[in-house]
Amino acid sequence: MIKLIASDMDGTLLNASHEISEKNAEAIRYAQSLGITVIIATGRAFYEASTPLEHSGLKVPYICLNGAEVRDESFNIISTSNLNHELVQRITTELNNEDVYYQIYTNRGIYTENPDRDLEIYVDIAERAGQQADVEKIKHAIQDRIDNGSLKVVDDYSKIESVPGELIMKILAFDSDLEKIDRVSKRLSESNHLAISSSSRGNIEITHSDAQKGIALESIAEKLGVDMDEVMAIGDNLNDVSMLSRVGYPVAMENATDEVKAVANYITESNEQDGVGNAIIKYLDEYNYE
Repeated sequence: MIKLIASDMDGTLLNASHEISEKNAEAIRYAQSLGITVIIATGRAFYEASTPLEHSGLKVPYICLNGAEVRDESFNIISTSNLNHELVQRITTELNNEDVYYQIYTNRGIYTENPDRDLEIYVDIAERAGQQADVEKIKHAIQDRIDNGSLKVVDDYSKIESVPGELIMKILAFDSDLEKIDRVSKRLSESNHLAISSSSRGNIEITHSDAQKGIALESIAEKLGVDMDEVMAIGDNLNDVSMLSRVGYPVAMENATDEVKAVANYITESNEQDGVGNAIIKYLDEYNYE
């Protein structure tokens, strides 16, 4: 019996327009009507993750920044896990040595030193996902984030840690040179205190080792009194493996990486074909949630 469902966002719950289809939203509401808790588990920061859910009228708990921050359905912060100064220095030294561009995610916003590089990166991510990149739309989205304050442009990342109350939660690095990305990933993964994952080929998502989707999901399940064998998780990329490998009902998207498909018991349709909604309905109907 499924009592808890966790879904990734990009490449999973969201389509190429970064929207939740009505079928996906209806399936989530159906699960909730049966008393099943549905959680969003994403690499996004909360201020990026909440907007698509609000547009769909859905109210859910959030695992954000790959588990570095957990919020309940009322947006209250339940737990956080940040990178200390020594870990930040180790990460940024490796990235700077390889000349890999990166953004810094904190508890207050996302920091960039070069919005033009951000544009190149988001275009590259879209194209690697097999999507037609709308450059003007992406450019406007970046400017909107700068205007609303969720994306902050700075001259020097090193000043962030000196701001009172500012905690570095995740570092997101990008490069089209995949060999360079692989070298950095390999070196950083040697630290027992870091979790290295990816939401797209060509990027690295770096968090504290305690900040993983699977760890956060397991903690939530424990608080709810739910066994992990009663949990369903849906994802498409490497940062989803930690939760799919822990649950009784691991589901991969049709557009998922081979690594994700390898740990899944079921492969649903793509994020452009309501894969999340179809998987939820399939499993709930199969186990007679009528």
